[in-house]
Formats: sequence, structure tokens, C-alpha cells
Amino acid sequence: MIKPYPTIGLLIDGQWIHDRPTLCDVENPADESILGTVPKASAADLQAALDSSARGFEVWRKTPPGQRAALMQRAAALVRERAEEIAPVFVRESGRTLAEVRAEIERSATFLDWDSAEIVRMYGRIVPSDPPVQQFVVREPIGPVAAFTPWNVPMSAPSRKISASLAAGCSIILKPAEETPATACLFAQCFMDAGLPRGVLNLVFGAPDEVSRTLVLSPITRLVTLTGSISVGKHLTRLAAETMKPVLMELGGHAPVLVDEGVNPAEVARLAAAWKYRMAGQFCSAPSRFLVHRKVYGDFVQALADQARALKVGDGFLPGVQMGALANRRRLAAMEAFVADAVEKGATVAAGGKRIGNRGWFFEPTVLADVPLEARIMSEEPFGPISPCHPVDSMDQALQIGNSLSMGLAGFVFSNSVEETDRLSRELQVGSVAVNLFTSPGADAPFGGYRESGIGREGGPEMYHSYTVAKTIAERRLRV
Repeated sequence: MIKPYPTIGLLIDGQWIHDRPTLCDVENPADESILGTVPKASAADLQAALDSSARGFEVWRKTPPGQRAALMQRAAALVRERAEEIAPVFVRESGRTLAEVRAEIERSATFLDWDSAEIVRMYGRIVPSDPPVQQFVVREPIGPVAAFTPWNVPMSAPSRKISASLAAGCSIILKPAEETPATACLFAQCFMDAGLPRGVLNLVFGAPDEVSRTLVLSPITRLVTLTGSISVGKHLTRLAAETMKPVLMELGGHAPVLVDEGVNPAEVARLAAAWKYRMAGQFCSAPSRFLVHRKVYGDFVQALADQARALKVGDGFLPGVQMGALANRRRLAAMEAFVADAVEKGATVAAGGKRIGNRGWFFEPTVLADVPLEARIMSEEPFGPISPCHPVDSMDQALQIGNSLSMGLAGFVFSNSVEETDRLSRELQVGSVAVNLFTSPGADAPFGGYRESGIGREGGPEMYHSYTVAKTIAERRLRV
């Protein structure tokens, strides 16, 4: 039996606050029912969160690394213990399948696993110098972090930012998406129950402009991090620049898939469908431009269309469902607009192309063939279950198209030529490349983009370049 939807609150200075005016409703994407309401933080609440974060930072930065690691490990254990409690809430808020949300819950715990181990590896270094002077470099926590996370990954995105902050010795104020608030609240509670000191983690909801301006412009916060759209990333970066505050931005992408001649098109299509239509295509590293060599193009499009038509779409709780609903009404309207524009410009619908039913925000897994480059979907991130396909005469042409946009987050290469895979993986201007498979970096490897796809990296030791500052100390070892 599914438990009642939890009451959403603000987490400020270790206390949950529920008695605030309603900011918005939370809707179930599968049936459009109202699950609950999100409270709106007042200006006083936001300042209280900032003040609490400042106090929490002074406590946490002085907490020994081993103690920080142990607490994070306890939080990871609680996440896993409560997975079956969190998962139904996650499904109802997001519209995703039960299998998908269980996988994301586990992925969120792996970030805590890795970062808790990395704490003891944040080494400094000795810089050679002339005695009696000794010079060394240490890494110190940057300070309180203002973090903004999206609706599509409501647990793994907060986990990335909370985990990195805690490992580095920073406090954090998290502003999750209002579409999926309870998932973030249940995740935050794991840290509180693990014994995290008051103020180290605060969580707020509120009017986006008021929250962003208050948190970003405050002298208390020392780092601004966002997983979200390019437009919001630019807005927050401009705000941060007013106080010379560094940013960590993981923004949108439009991942090209370069498919060479000589591959098995049916096998590539099978792999593509499994990755593309997970989360209904609503993730930033989703393959979204299929640039396929003309010699295998027809077979690839047919195979991908067959795979798309075979997918079972429906409520994420139903057995056998492989793709759930879109997250909100906006995405449904966007999919319809992308298809209409592509068809108007000469594309054909090989599979799908329309809404399913009239209740819930379900859209058919869609394959578009012969999509011209001037179609909107070839330059705007679809963020949905649409696969636009475009034939190319060579991998040079595919590479040129793949690198033609201002975004560069992820890319995929399929070829049986070692020379070609090496060349293409090196020349694709993206933050991560997968060769002959579909995957995305986990906790132990950096993830981020080129150009408008972001600033900095999440994951791996490279992440701590953002969450820490390097301090050089020169010491003359003589009495004065």
C-alpha cells in the first residue's frame, strides 16, 4: 500500500518548517492529480537559512575528515535502507518508472560512498624552496554553498552537490525544484538522521527570482552551483559576478550520436533506444541528434523506429512499463511543437509523434527521419522522447554537425574502426564521450560541458577545484 504523500517543509537550522503560505501545487504527471503543496520561504526565512549556513560552516569546516566521512557513510546507509519508502514518492512526483527511480536512489548513494572516501585523499603538496623557507599548498573549504537542482534528477543532482559540499568541509543551502520537492526532503532527512550538525544543510523553496538573488548576492555564500538550463545558468552566473563569486554550472546539452558505416545498425538502434527513452529522454546527456552514415541510415532508422514502437508507456507503478510520463505540461507542449516544426520543414515521422491519451502527460517514443538541420530540434535541446535522425556522407560531416552548436556536454561514437573512434572521440567538443556504448560518468569521473554547457566539473577529484580553495603557505623556519 502506498503511503500518503509527505508534507513538504523548509529545512532551516535543523528544523522543518511547514506553516508557510503555499507557493505552488505538486502534480502527479501520470494522472494530473494534486499530490500536495510547496511552502514559500519568506525573506526572513532565506536570511535565517543564510545565517544558519554561516554558523554550520564554522562547525563543519573544523570537523575532522574521518568524522565527516563516517557521517556521510551513515547517510548513504540510510538512503539505501529507505529506498522502498522514497521510491513511491519519487515515482508519483516525477512520472518515471519504479525501476528508474530505484536506480537513481542507488546512484545517489554511490556519490556519498565515493566522496566520503575521497575526503582523506584531498592532499596538499610541498613546493620546493630554498631552506630555511618551506612552502606548501593546502586546500581549504570555500565556504557556504548555494545550490540549485532540477526536477528531472531530484535525488542524484542534490546528492552530487550535498556530497561534494560535505566532503570538502562546506555547508550548503539547497533549493530543489518545486515539481519534485518531497524526494529532496526525504533525502535531506537522511542526513539529519545521520547526525549532521544544525546549519550544515538547509533546504528552501520560494519564488525563483527572490531565492536566487537572496542566496547568490549574499556575502555569506561563497560558491553558486546549478544543474539546470543554459538560460538559468547564465542568469545565476551574472548574479554571482556582481560579488566576484565562483560558479559551478552543469547545464544543457544536445548530445550528437555519430554512427559510422560498417556497424550493425540494428544493434546500435537497440542500444540507443534503451538509453534514449529512459526517463522519457529528460536528462541532459540524452542522445538527441543521430548523425548516421548514409550506408546504414535506412536500416538504422527502421530499427530505431521498431524499438520505439515496442516500448510500453504508462504509469510508472504498472508492471512492464518501460517509459513513464513527461514531467509537466510544459514538456508535453514542447514535444508537440518540436514534431510539428520538423514535419513542416520536411522531416517524416517514423514512429510516434503524438500525445498518448488525454490524461497524464504521456508522449509516444518518437523517431523523426530526414530531419533538416534548420529544424528547431537540431539546434534546441528536446529534453524529451524524440530521436531526430539525419543522414551524413562521412564522419567528417557528422563531426562538423556535432560540433556546430554552442553546447557541448556529451557525445557518442559508434564505429568499428579504431582509427575513427580515436579521432572522433578526441575531436568531439564535449565534456564526455562514450564509444560503442551509451553511458554517463559516475561519481569517480568528471562530468561537465564545453562552452554554454557549463563551467567546472562534477564528479571525480576535479570537482573539488570548485568546492575548495588552494592556499599557499610560505614559512621561514627560523626564530624571529
